Amino acid sequence: MLDPRMMALMFFVASYIGFIFLPKRRTLIAIAGALLLILSGAISWPEAFSAINWNIMGIFVGMLIVADVFMDSRVPARFAEIIVDKAPNTAWAILFLCALTGFISAFVENVATVLIVAPVALSLAKKLKFNPVNMMIAIAISSNLQGAATLIGDPPSMLLGGFAKMTFSDFFFYQGRPSIFFAVELGAIVSFFVLYMFFRKHKEKNREIEIEKVRSWVPTGILAALIILLAMSSFYDAGFTHLAGLLCMTAGIIAIIWHKIAVRGDIIKNIRSLDWATTLFLIGIFILVGSLTVNGWIDVIANYLSLLVGSNIFLGYTLIVFLSVFFSAFIDNVPLLATMLPVAISMSAKLGINPSLFLFGLLIGASLGGNITPIGASANIVACSLLRKEGYEVTFKEFVKMGLPFTLTAVTAAYLFVWFIWSK
Repeated sequence: MLDPRMMALMFFVASYIGFIFLPKRRTLIAIAGALLLILSGAISWPEAFSAINWNIMGIFVGMLIVADVFMDSRVPARFAEIIVDKAPNTAWAILFLCALTGFISAFVENVATVLIVAPVALSLAKKLKFNPVNMMIAIAISSNLQGAATLIGDPPSMLLGGFAKMTFSDFFFYQGRPSIFFAVELGAIVSFFVLYMFFRKHKEKNREIEIEKVRSWVPTGILAALIILLAMSSFYDAGFTHLAGLLCMTAGIIAIIWHKIAVRGDIIKNIRSLDWATTLFLIGIFILVGSLTVNGWIDVIANYLSLLVGSNIFLGYTLIVFLSVFFSAFIDNVPLLATMLPVAISMSAKLGINPSLFLFGLLIGASLGGNITPIGASANIVACSLLRKEGYEVTFKEFVKMGLPFTLTAVTAAYLFVWFIWSK
């Protein structure tokens, strides 16, 4: 019988190979890998339960419900349509849509954000009779970029918050210094010019489109109140143990009850329609990474990388950022980040530096690297799927043509910002 330590590594590697070659089966693979680890004795049931960050799960599921009700209110769609209507020409309409996508994505999960903006974008393309492929790619990568800006923007940010015990407000200012939000925004500003270069030739005048009627402003109020409460929660739960998850779940319950009463929605149908596949995927990933930690593999990886970089902190930081960019172009950023977060913390301790340098660099690389390829992030896959339904096939080359310069520009700006702020 194999040693539990070797079984932990074997099942982990096998799961990651599955994520690469069978991305549509990632949830099944993650759950199967987690169960095999438990049944083989590589990790016990109590250890597996403890490995799951239930605070993060509460934030994720609660935000899924709030985002679903918020999207159904048609408020985001109305904002998008007003922007298209007021823009001087098609180029600026597309750029403004990308900016709105980024803003929404900072507070709503990336896939939901793409689903909010896509119908307006596709409608614009049909009315002005132009190919929507580049526009939809731009919307997807804008969503992935800004999703890293706040604690609730996307699962990787939630994972970082859980590991580093960071609250919502810590993403803006942390330990008295500008935090990850400003690094991401700098990357967004610089990469905006990349998008401009792609769309500057679209000088067509926009035709008026029918403005969407808002069904209710209540979900917007729920989302705004939740953001304020999350910002305040750091005063009561400095260790990021449970309060943020409880707040998000409470907001989700309030949102779904309101939807039932006001819109006569079907609660069971709404709950079933949520992204439970990603929810289960996250649980499986927590257990897979937990098995590495329990069996000492995280320390082995950290020791190897520490020996590789020696005392050269800049080399270590650069490796973490750009290796995560490369790998997240082909591997889902959730398992990548979940694996590397404890490694980054361990490496920081060995080098005697503030772990925020490596942690922020890792988040930037893992979140933005997914923008390079059509399979690098869930939002990219959804955008390509929507285009396919409209009769447009997105080739790997087409996506990379925009995704690569956008990513390298945004990553470089954010990478330099984090180094200058957090290397001391």
